[in-house]
Amino acid sequence: MLKVKDKEFEPYLSEERLDVRVKALGRMLSQDYDGKSPLVLGILNGAFMFLSDLMKEVSVPLEVSFIKIASYEAMKSTGNVQELVGLKEDVQDRHIIIVEDIVDTGRSMEHLKGLLQAKSPASIAVVSLLLKPEALLTEVAVDYVGFEIPNKFVVGYGLDYDGYGRNLREIYQLK
Repeated sequence: MLKVKDKEFEPYLSEERLDVRVKALGRMLSQDYDGKSPLVLGILNGAFMFLSDLMKEVSVPLEVSFIKIASYEAMKSTGNVQELVGLKEDVQDRHIIIVEDIVDTGRSMEHLKGLLQAKSPASIAVVSLLLKPEALLTEVAVDYVGFEIPNKFVVGYGLDYDGYGRNLREIYQLK
C-alpha cells in the first residue's frame, strides 16, 4: 500500500515488468526506424521517465525534443487541451515519434497529431507506455503500446496525482 497525498494506491506494474517492456519497445523502434533519423517528441511532464529509459534502448540516430500539453487537473480530464510549451523544430518531411506516458480519452493525442499533421511530416507514430481502451472518447492510433490497462487511475514512473508520485519506480493503481 502507498499513500500519495490523500489517496491510497496499490502496486500494479513492477519495475521489472516495465523494464522488460521498455526494452522490447526500444528494439521495435530500432528495427522500424533503421536507416531513418526520427525526431522523438516527449510529452511533458508524464513521459520523462519512460522517454529516458526508452531512448537508451533505441539504436538509430535520433533527435529528442519536448512539448508540454495538459488536459488533466487532479484526477480528471478537463476535456480541454492546452498547448503549454510549443515545438521549435521543423518537422516537415521528418519521421516523428511521439512518446507519451498514457493515452486515455485520446483527446490530447488527437489534438497534438492534428497540430503536427499541419506541418507536413513524413510520418507520425505514437508510442504510449499505457493505453486505456475503455476510456477512449476519440479514435486515435497508438502504434506502439507498452501495456493496455483498465480505466483505473495510476501513478508512478512519471505519472502523477496532482503533481505527486512521478518519482516512483513502479506504477500503482488507485485502491
